[in-house]
Amino acid sequence: MLGPFECFVWLLCTLLEAGVVVCAVRTRSFRRYFLLNVYMGLSFLVSVGRYQVLRHFGVDSLEYAYFYFYSDALLTIGLYFALLSLYSLVFDEMKAERYLRLGAFLLLGATAWFSYEIVNQSTHRMLTHFAFELSQNLYFVGLVLTYVLWGAIFKLRESRTRLIQLVLALGIYFSAFAANYALRNLYPNLQPVWHFVTPLLGCILPAAWMFAFLQVPEEARLVPARLAVVPR
Repeated sequence: MLGPFECFVWLLCTLLEAGVVVCAVRTRSFRRYFLLNVYMGLSFLVSVGRYQVLRHFGVDSLEYAYFYFYSDALLTIGLYFALLSLYSLVFDEMKAERYLRLGAFLLLGATAWFSYEIVNQSTHRMLTHFAFELSQNLYFVGLVLTYVLWGAIFKLRESRTRLIQLVLALGIYFSAFAANYALRNLYPNLQPVWHFVTPLLGCILPAAWMFAFLQVPEEARLVPARLAVVPR
């Protein structure tokens, strides 16, 4: 069963996820950032579902393992499409939505095929293993696409403050988890530290998006010069 710290972090993250959707509705931004809100709503439902499965079957149960890996893959796919919706907003003036949609499905299909090939060649030909591989590979794809999007924001001199903060928060979220995974592999003896750090990282994205919806008006703009690199 979860300890006091795990319960606190679970409750905090769950409330923040719900808070993102509430703040988006309150600021009339739900439809504009529809897929972001769908992802956060789905994440909220998954958090509640995981707690219920954990409470009934325990952390070491097969039921919890299946539910965790399947829901994690579903959330990663949801975050992938939320990221692509940010692409559509950045490139909306170029009328490139059709090409972005086609590229998104091709990339998703290629990632799923690559994940299947990895599982197919291993001794662990299980659906849970496929879900884990798909989630991990999509996570890496999302990390790369986020940095590509951030480069496009600089190149296009995007000035919409809320959109910039949403993308920046996603980049920080992906980078924090990538660094966490790398450090856990390099320093496995610090497992007690990662036990506290890893759950807290999950609060980064909902907290940042909630702040962006609540505190940054949709009409707010940055001075383009602030996004450009100043030559020395």
